[in-house]
Amino acid sequence: MFIQTEATPNPATLKFIPGRTVLDTGTMEFSNRDAAARSPLAERLFGVPGVSGVFYGYDFVTVTKADGDWQHLKPAILGAIMEHYMSGAPLLADGTAGNDEAVDEEGEFFNEADADTVATIKDLIETRVRPAVANDGGDITFRGFKDGVVYLNMKGSCAGCPSSTATLQHGIQNLLRHFVPDVVEVRPM
Repeated sequence: MFIQTEATPNPATLKFIPGRTVLDTGTMEFSNRDAAARSPLAERLFGVPGVSGVFYGYDFVTVTKADGDWQHLKPAILGAIMEHYMSGAPLLADGTAGNDEAVDEEGEFFNEADADTVATIKDLIETRVRPAVANDGGDITFRGFKDGVVYLNMKGSCAGCPSSTATLQHGIQNLLRHFVPDVVEVRPM
């Protein structure tokens, strides 16, 4: 098994590509050891000293470090990912292919009068923003729309990334304002 690695714009995260599907649909984020209990792979990764976050995309795993040097952490992380896939263990302990998408949609907020605007915003995020952000080992999902402000949730390498403010304000905000005149600002949530 050959696992590729890619740097991300966030120096605290590294993207690992195992050459196979990681999560069939959506994304999943584990921000601590307790949350990782539902995934044998995430548990293994949190067993590596210095790992502070794990994020699953369609064909990648993004790992966030709290401290330490990638030169020392990377071999242990590669080993944990390889051991998981060689063991044949499921990605999730309950055997489901669950993801965070349903949870994300439950927490959305917007006025029903803005439903058409929100549908356009979601479509732009889904078709233009998320694929680009996934290339960098992260994800951005819609959380809400109120008074012309779009609220987005940043996950994986996007969470805590030094360039996330620029991505939001110069990239996503400009895109949305171009196509949706009602949008005046984009904020992280």
